[in-house]
Amino acid sequence: MQWIAPSEKDAANHALEKRLWEAADQLRANSGLNAQQYSGPVLGLIFLRFVEVRFAKQRTVLEKQAKGSRRGSRLEDPKAYHADGILFLAPDARFDFLLALPEGANIGSKLNDAMRAIERDNPQLAGVLPKTYELFSSALLKQLLKRVSEIPATVDYDAFGRIYEYFLGEFARTEGSKGGEFYTPASIVRFIVEVLEPYHGSVFDPASGSGGMFVQSASFVAEHKKNPASELSIHGHEKVGTTVALSRMNLAMHGLEGDIREANSYYDDPHESTGRFDFVLANPPFNVNAVDKERLEGEVGKNRRFPLGLPRTDNANYLWIQLFYSALNKNGRAGFVMANSASDARGSEKEIRRQLVEARSVDVMVAVGPNLFYTVTLPCTLWFLDRAKSEFRNPHSALRNREDEVLFLDARHIYRQIDRAHRDWTPAQIGFLRQRRPPLSRRSAGFYPRRQRGESEAEGSLRFVSQLSTKDSQLASVSRRRRPLQSRDARGD
Repeated sequence: MQWIAPSEKDAANHALEKRLWEAADQLRANSGLNAQQYSGPVLGLIFLRFVEVRFAKQRTVLEKQAKGSRRGSRLEDPKAYHADGILFLAPDARFDFLLALPEGANIGSKLNDAMRAIERDNPQLAGVLPKTYELFSSALLKQLLKRVSEIPATVDYDAFGRIYEYFLGEFARTEGSKGGEFYTPASIVRFIVEVLEPYHGSVFDPASGSGGMFVQSASFVAEHKKNPASELSIHGHEKVGTTVALSRMNLAMHGLEGDIREANSYYDDPHESTGRFDFVLANPPFNVNAVDKERLEGEVGKNRRFPLGLPRTDNANYLWIQLFYSALNKNGRAGFVMANSASDARGSEKEIRRQLVEARSVDVMVAVGPNLFYTVTLPCTLWFLDRAKSEFRNPHSALRNREDEVLFLDARHIYRQIDRAHRDWTPAQIGFLRQRRPPLSRRSAGFYPRRQRGESEAEGSLRFVSQLSTKDSQLASVSRRRRPLQSRDARGD
């Protein structure tokens, strides 16, 4: 795998995104609301425009079918649209109807009614769409409707997703540190997905934010000519209800459905996650304190959410790491963002880290440069776990035995380049171009710690993890042969 920056920008699309953002930002300037209050309504209008384009195309198909059929017209039958994964829009919930309203009308009320009608006719969106448009004047809403209408009906569906992603990033930037609660830079998400290669299976994010991990996983599947809706089973939860709504709307923008719930991941486990998932992807909040560990004591032990014990320090980093680790099934892989301090923390956290390394599930550690996230300026580390590493002992297997190996990569200079560039690029312009190469020896491809006398490879890896923040390693291009995931039926799930 190698990062290759795009050679040129999509200037037309980028200009459209900037025009739309300038219009949306007028809501903030003229309403006195913060980004969290006006982001939902703006994203709701972009969502409505997207839904209208798909709805109109399906309606044209149904009109042609009606002309050559003796059956009654199905133009106003929601089931005729749902059968093809398209949302149904009642006449007063259509973008063109709302755009034609005069400025003297109460546009805010009409938009609220439209969102309620969409939820009524499409139950999977119940409680998701924004209904706070009366906070804004009709003149502002009219102007914004006109700007959103500039998105051409001919634009492909992926472009709508990129526009939505662009707005999420801009809202996160405007919101500052709070923005990181619902948005992870697309470059980081893309990197995690490309390493994990989620071709098929169940995907879990217990800190799901606006759903970027799910969308990028689906994009990976689509790039490999498969249907993400049938290949991936999406599960997640998030403690903030408005962020859950953003996530579900984001999934719908990309033609996806998932079971995303409002829950506090420390204390709640609505998906009964232990040992269940093929892939875990997440960007949890760093260094959270004041978690009530007395409420977690019943979840400590083998086959529970905290199998390696509770850290004594008032820091939740190793609670998150165990949540990701315990949610994986026996073949599961995880990729997540973690504070650098977790790699060399001492005391009880070191003991948990020792158990994790000796379980032979730590696969790759990637050092990432500073100032890439909205929540923190310090550098961080990407952790990758693979529960199946210890199963590569079969001498007849095509896969190498790497149960005692951990690959360490220093990608800080790459991310400094991306950090400078991604302020002006759209998220779609920051991507991976995968290179097919013969499998490389893990030892020749990357940097591995030299064992000291008398210590095992696992102990050497543990010692190196504790020193990761002060070590440099060689950046390598790595292509790994992955075993195919079994289907649900084959696993007996």
